[in-house]
Amino acid sequence: MTPQPNNPRRRLIAAGFAVSVLMAAIAILPARGANLLDIYHLAQNNDPTFRAARYTLAAAQEKIPQARAGLLPNLSMNGGKNRTRATSTFTDTPTVRRSVDAWTWTLKLTQPLFRMQKVFAYKESKFQVRQARAQFAQAEQALILRVAQAYFGVVTAQETISAAKAQLQATRAQFAQAKRGFRDGTHAITDMYEAQSRMALAHSQLVSARDALEIKRAALEKIVGPISAPLDRLRPAIAVPQPQPDVPRPWIAQSQENNPAVQAQRAALAAAEAEVSKNRAAHLPTLDWSVSYGKNNTSGNIANPTDYATRSKSIQTGVQLNIPIYAGGAINARIAEAMANEYKAQAELEAARRQAGADARQAYAGIENGLSKIKALDSAVTSSKSAVKGNRIGFKLGIRMNINVLNAEKQLYTARRDLAKARYGALFQGLKLKAAAGILAASDLQALDSLLGPPLGRTMKHAAR
Repeated sequence: MTPQPNNPRRRLIAAGFAVSVLMAAIAILPARGANLLDIYHLAQNNDPTFRAARYTLAAAQEKIPQARAGLLPNLSMNGGKNRTRATSTFTDTPTVRRSVDAWTWTLKLTQPLFRMQKVFAYKESKFQVRQARAQFAQAEQALILRVAQAYFGVVTAQETISAAKAQLQATRAQFAQAKRGFRDGTHAITDMYEAQSRMALAHSQLVSARDALEIKRAALEKIVGPISAPLDRLRPAIAVPQPQPDVPRPWIAQSQENNPAVQAQRAALAAAEAEVSKNRAAHLPTLDWSVSYGKNNTSGNIANPTDYATRSKSIQTGVQLNIPIYAGGAINARIAEAMANEYKAQAELEAARRQAGADARQAYAGIENGLSKIKALDSAVTSSKSAVKGNRIGFKLGIRMNINVLNAEKQLYTARRDLAKARYGALFQGLKLKAAAGILAASDLQALDSLLGPPLGRTMKHAAR
């Protein structure tokens, strides 16, 4: 049976099934490019790791009603019916066979009045659910990062294929020119051999780039399932944005407070403290109020010469006090165990804070280095274009060697490939920075979609050909 979305306890489980409509829409519209947000919505429904995290949260949320039940009234009913057959002998009477029927039932209501263990168990369940929610938020951010990394891996591989194709085309043209020059006697045969060698090398690089695309596409489809829509790519004229604020200290401070891993460990520490209090409360007395109502009936008694049917009703009410005195040392052992877990949770919280700060520092440095690299490579592409143009003219005039043209072309396409990698890398580091700070959301993918443009090919498979 499909869970009903209007049930609060089932909303989380049912939320993923609504995404299937979008998945079908993307599958049947291969002419439209798929952007980051489209792929993320597919991953929300198809990624088994994220689905497992969703069900883990749904299971954890049931801890609160389970613990709350220990503070609420308990109503039970029991009854029974039996028949007794016996042979009885009384003074101066013959032996007789007798049969006695009896039935009884009791309805009992018990209300805990003072049970501190249950109170602390209820508090602990709230912290456990808070921890589960923080872990689910961490899983959401991890999914965004995995989707973005796989997406950027595919489009970067497509950019590499595009650069490899352009380089192969350029070396073919250079080989044809060197061949004509050798035939006309204006160029040496070594020029033709050098161009032919570079053309074969460019073809080999294109094959390697296609293999890399297949690997990257498999990594993406491992998360989202099979897709046929082409992927939008970063527009060449778009500048990678700077992080705001543009200093690392606020990001580090925020990550040490708001990172989901830190929040999860903070909730785990609170739950461990409640566990200590719960075990200490085992030394305290408990007090319950109960009321019961019952009926019983019997047709006779085999111990009496004469059968007398008996019917009765009873109502009982009262309080029950239980004072624990000694439990063989088990309570003290459980307290010691809970305190050790509390100290462990404190250490894990500090480790999570330090890790979050380190992640934020590393991601911010990655953005800064990426932006510097983009600037340098952009300048290298511009200079390489001029170098290729100049060497081609010089080769035609006979003042430059063919190897100079080939080296300039290789430098140009290598710089183009590295520039594309650097741009996507800087964008990914920006997502990692927000994830470290605990503010990464699907809206950040939507913001990146505004930087994307038409895909390189009609489909990913088309781009791999």
